[in-house]
Amino acid sequence: MRVLRGRGATVRADREHTARLLADAADGSPGVRVWAPPRQVAFGRRDARESGYDRARRVAEAAGFAPVERDVGGRAVAYTGRTLAFALSVPLDGDRGRIDERYADVTRAVRSALGRVGAAVSPGEPSRSFCPGDHSLRVAGGGKVAGTAQRVRADAALVAGCLVVSRSDAAALATVLEPVYDALDVPFDPESIGSVAEAGGPVEAERIARAVEEALIDLADADSPRVDRVGAEPW
Repeated sequence: MRVLRGRGATVRADREHTARLLADAADGSPGVRVWAPPRQVAFGRRDARESGYDRARRVAEAAGFAPVERDVGGRAVAYTGRTLAFALSVPLDGDRGRIDERYADVTRAVRSALGRVGAAVSPGEPSRSFCPGDHSLRVAGGGKVAGTAQRVRADAALVAGCLVVSRSDAAALATVLEPVYDALDVPFDPESIGSVAEAGGPVEAERIARAVEEALIDLADADSPRVDRVGAEPW
């Protein structure tokens, strides 16, 4: 198993590291990555079909967030440079099934990791959340903390998601996503964004990242994980 730490110097370089994890899984080696991606708004394929997509990209860029398209997920997700992302890549050996099971396993692992650092989160999300989906985590009775998506190929799958750490991170995400979603004409409530800190967890991103990393390594049940540093970390 390969465990990546750090981030690329650019959005493009950073995304290539995660793509490499998926390629390695296709060759039979699972991988884990938990990191803080560069500042960006990552649009989903559904966003690209909206009439307001070009305007949404301009809004993101004007706010200092690089607009990019991603291969998984439905709606826009933003990363401030402190927002965490997580990814688990697994070989499939030609079996594309178990999609829901992988979603459930990863969501459960992330929830368990957050619980170990003191954050009380539960499955689900409030209405009008960013990138709404069926595999989210929220502050108990509060805002969305994490969302998960999945890319499945014939030979490998990548289950990936975002994780909001602090209240200030949540506020910054709300500020950029409100006009982005408005441009896309997609319902969004800026108050729907929660954070690990709001759920009672720490504000130290590194502590949260390592807890989630450990949980995903345990989930993969792979022998001898090898840690490779691919860039600096913002903590």
